[in-house]
Amino acid sequence: MADWSLLPKELLEDIAKRLGSSFYLLRFRSVCSSWRSSIPSRPRRLPGRFPFLTNYGISDSALGFHLSKRTVFLIGPPESPDRWLVKIEEDVPGRMHLLNPLSRLPLSPLPEAFPKVLDLSRFWIFDLGEEYVLHCVNFRPLVNALGGAANLYMEKVVFMCLGDESSDFVLLTIHVSGRLAMFKSVEKKWTIIHDMPSPYDDVILFKGQFYAVDGTGRTVVVGLDSKNPSLAANPVYGGDKKFLVESRGELLVVDMYLSTDQEVDWDGDDEVSQVQLDGCIYERTVKFKVYKMDEGGQKLVQMKSLGDRVLFLGDDCTFSASASELSGCKGNCIYFTDNFFYTSGEEEGTFKGRDIGVFDLDNGTIAPLSDYPESSKLFWPPPLWLSSTTFQQVQTEFEGLAL
Repeated sequence: MADWSLLPKELLEDIAKRLGSSFYLLRFRSVCSSWRSSIPSRPRRLPGRFPFLTNYGISDSALGFHLSKRTVFLIGPPESPDRWLVKIEEDVPGRMHLLNPLSRLPLSPLPEAFPKVLDLSRFWIFDLGEEYVLHCVNFRPLVNALGGAANLYMEKVVFMCLGDESSDFVLLTIHVSGRLAMFKSVEKKWTIIHDMPSPYDDVILFKGQFYAVDGTGRTVVVGLDSKNPSLAANPVYGGDKKFLVESRGELLVVDMYLSTDQEVDWDGDDEVSQVQLDGCIYERTVKFKVYKMDEGGQKLVQMKSLGDRVLFLGDDCTFSASASELSGCKGNCIYFTDNFFYTSGEEEGTFKGRDIGVFDLDNGTIAPLSDYPESSKLFWPPPLWLSSTTFQQVQTEFEGLAL
């Protein structure tokens, strides 16, 4: 039998470059001492405080933003097909928060039997995606009310490191005007990109480049020179909100169609939520169309089927997975957060507030997650196998989440 610890250093370095995740690199280095010594750690802490976006309607006396990273993991015991989908944020070294994978809400309250520490080396784990969130430094009074760091900046943020050895970075987000905004660490300031035939809906980092899509479906590549973006795909129009999703090495544009309802039937017992909903003009999702980008032709080509793939559209990130890797999930579906689906939180196993909808591309139907009992297990409540395992080691696995 081959001795894996004797693999050449050059081969180990080549493998490490292809892992694509700091968490995978951490596990790679933990295989044996020779692998660990051959591949140096890449301790990359997120940047500290930096200024607010200009003209964002926040007081000049505010202290600015700080950035946090959240990672979406699919976790399961190696001897079972069961899976759990969770988002993990480290706000300070060693302190983790578990979040709803498709929203900004914490998983709370956790069951009493939920372990205080998790030894991730005992599980099958797949890194599905990551998101970066800008927090307002001086809004600490809201921390307890929101169950985590105050997050008044609600637009999606994407983050790019400029080289393995460099601490320089670039952020891209959407300004309140609908234009793109870029922050470069070397310049220490935000720059508004004025190209905007239509307000932008989404941004993503794909194959080492920033992409953005506007409300018409016009998709662009955003260069680091902060000048006009270059066209990647022409508009498709149609729906009301566009999302960018990476799936199996392809960049997809998902078009969400919304309908406005003046009234919403409410049969829950949550009086606070009832007051919030009364008199609201309410948007609900009615269908989706999915396109893949044809870069050579600068166009979006509609897809009739996703095959085995499942798309997830969250508040701050999008990601995809194979249905075969997800317990109880059907392929060719889209999971998304929707204002039309609300849960009262009175029943065990439900989220309080915005719930998850499921769009089935096979038949064009939309239903709440509760109509898919097997798929619901991916989200809530936490699976029993987490509580039934004896956990002893933790810190070495968690340290990699913030790198």
